[in-house]
Amino acid sequence: MPDIIQLLPDNIANQIAAGEVIQRPASAVKELLENAVDAGATEVRLIIADAGKQLIQVIDNGNGMSGTDARMAFERHATSKIRGIEDLFRIRTMGFRGEALASIAAVSQVELKTKRPSDETGVYIEIENSIVLKQEPCACPSGTSISMKNLFFSVPARRNFLKSNAAELRHIVDEFVRVVMAFPGVFFSMTSNGQEMFHLDPGTSKQRIVQLFGNSYNAKLVSVKEETDYLNITGFVGKPETAKKTRGDQYFFVNNRFIKSPYLNHAVASAFEHMIPKDSFPSYALFIDLDPAQVDINVHPTKQEIKFEDEKIMYAFVQAAVKHALAQFSIAPSLDFTLNPEIQQLDAVSKPFSSEQRQEASASPLFNTFSQKHQAHLIDPGTRSNLQHWKQLYEPDEAADASTVPLHTEPAAVDTIFFQLHQTFIVVPEGGGFRLVHQQLAHERILYEKFSGAVNGQQVATQKSLFPVTLDLSMADFALLHDLLPDLTLIGYELEPFGQHTFIIRGVPSDTEAGNERHSIELLLEQFKHFSGDLKLGSREKMLRFMARQQAIKAGQALGQAEMRALVSGLFQCAAPNVTPAGHPTYLEFREDQLDKLFGRMNG
Repeated sequence: MPDIIQLLPDNIANQIAAGEVIQRPASAVKELLENAVDAGATEVRLIIADAGKQLIQVIDNGNGMSGTDARMAFERHATSKIRGIEDLFRIRTMGFRGEALASIAAVSQVELKTKRPSDETGVYIEIENSIVLKQEPCACPSGTSISMKNLFFSVPARRNFLKSNAAELRHIVDEFVRVVMAFPGVFFSMTSNGQEMFHLDPGTSKQRIVQLFGNSYNAKLVSVKEETDYLNITGFVGKPETAKKTRGDQYFFVNNRFIKSPYLNHAVASAFEHMIPKDSFPSYALFIDLDPAQVDINVHPTKQEIKFEDEKIMYAFVQAAVKHALAQFSIAPSLDFTLNPEIQQLDAVSKPFSSEQRQEASASPLFNTFSQKHQAHLIDPGTRSNLQHWKQLYEPDEAADASTVPLHTEPAAVDTIFFQLHQTFIVVPEGGGFRLVHQQLAHERILYEKFSGAVNGQQVATQKSLFPVTLDLSMADFALLHDLLPDLTLIGYELEPFGQHTFIIRGVPSDTEAGNERHSIELLLEQFKHFSGDLKLGSREKMLRFMARQQAIKAGQALGQAEMRALVSGLFQCAAPNVTPAGHPTYLEFREDQLDKLFGRMNG
């Protein structure tokens, strides 16, 4: 039998490695930006076309490379940053994986121009499918310009797995933001399809955050700074009012490298305990600097998940640093008072309780009600007359809207009363039992079908805003909202771009709650950024579901008879009244025979 094990050709081995390193255009953007920073660049420009599928180009004014180094950089396991195994445990640079450029060259057409400041001419290299097609001297400025064109041209199956341009662009922006936040002293720009999305002048860390997320953050940041022998923590946390319903702007950097750490996220969240709602998440950008020997960054191919030598110490330090910052800036109380100072100054608290006042209080009916026989429920017979009309609470509401369309195919009588249970469920009596309707899920189905009809040609009325609302966004959110604009217009929103980071909300769907315009759009953007990956749906379908979910009346909201009737009527006019868009039931049916069985009455 012949031998069957053989070495793979270099180009195939590189393509296999590329599957781990270059998962999408954003992966290549991350590698190239980090290499530019490591090269000592003070100016870095990112240029993309067709969301990176057609072109990704990074131009820097860094150290550049010699002709030999430029050629070697595309070999597998080639690196300028590691000489021995011990170097793996004290890395402070960014892009150090030796297979990165080799992987890029395996899945795209690469052109490189590079020149060192001391050289008179630079070098031009052209590579395709891991094969060097051309290498020659060229005239170029000091630094490096690397272009990768037609990503995954050699592996079309991988290209088919890429998402829409809007989705891929968001991933690119995410990676861009993570790099530029870590290096505020470097100029960065990003241009997409000829339009400049970011132009970030060098400055302080706070200035860079404001550049990225808008001027509204300028007065909402609290400085964090703790220096110890073990580690240093610097950065900013947002004031409690910046908390969001999704994990929005949360950034951790260790030795200037962006990381993901649910453990440290929990440490920050615990520092905000009792300051923000339990279902909200704080905003922050925190930079941890510590000895590289205390952290292992090689536990994950993307280097975004790392392992600390002592995680409990890291948790305690981060939590304490954030708590200290909040207390120092008078956002969290440093002392726990049992009474508000304003209450303590009232006469009733500050002055002594005289004997006359004590006698007067003890003689009152209210005092007796709560003291006699130690029975808080004791009711004075003289007050019972006030309760004689209690039955009226359960009597039919004569003012109920009898003209509303009844419940179902065999409608109940117009004087049938709906009941609200726990301000969440609507009990709808019917001849053979009742239906239990979940008010929030029912409204979600109604809104979804309304919005679906709107995008398919059934126009939704727009309510013009008397005072248009200004919406200041980060550049990434601005770009995302611009992509969603056509569909939002169809469902009744009137939005107008106003400057580089701003939209003006001039109108909303006619039944949208007034004063909620800004929050509605901001929440939609947050859901799109952080939940959209969970649903294998198109952009329009995600938007319809998100908007229906967020604008539905919530559990816990009290409803009158007319509101309950309108809601139930609207539900049973839907094409699919029994489930939400996500497949959850909107109501349950209880028949009389089922109820009898529950009480052990099988045959009446």
